[in-house]
Amino acid sequence: MAKASDVKNGNVLRFNGELVQVEEFLHRTPGNLRAFYQARMRNVKTGKLVEYRFRTDEEVEIARVETSNYQYIYEDGESLVIMDTETFEQHNVPKLLFGAPVKFLKEGMNVIVAFESGEPIMGSIPNAVELEITYTEPAVKGDTSTSALKNATVETGAVIKVPLFINIGDKVKVDTASGGYIERVKG
Repeated sequence: MAKASDVKNGNVLRFNGELVQVEEFLHRTPGNLRAFYQARMRNVKTGKLVEYRFRTDEEVEIARVETSNYQYIYEDGESLVIMDTETFEQHNVPKLLFGAPVKFLKEGMNVIVAFESGEPIMGSIPNAVELEITYTEPAVKGDTSTSALKNATVETGAVIKVPLFINIGDKVKVDTASGGYIERVKG
């Protein structure tokens, strides 16, 4: 067990039987009252936000989390099969760990997965990925307004909004958090 004063932003704690990741951890000393730590934490499984005040001497359990880079191999139902690039060991991890950006994941991409006691608890994919457009409506000649967008399907099957000048076969950079178009990739 550790003291509340040992906790830092980014730590994963076992709090009320659940795993939570510390997003913000502030030391407060209000006037003539005792000092405390104000914590804003996100539940790892449900994504719910939890706020709590820790006494400075309160004991907390900091979970041992191992984070590593893995390579995404293929999808297996509601799981993703990933491989450790050093040991070539394969793991099945639930798709839910990656959230909405999982729709931009393509085979061979590198992902980061965090394990606690051998159990996968968090996953993340790169902030931006390059994907090929597999389907989009052709642009209408003369329609060159810069703010107009159209739907386009990328090679992973996800649908994004792109500018009118993007055609089938073009590669585009996509922001995985928002699902937004960033730029066309040359070559």
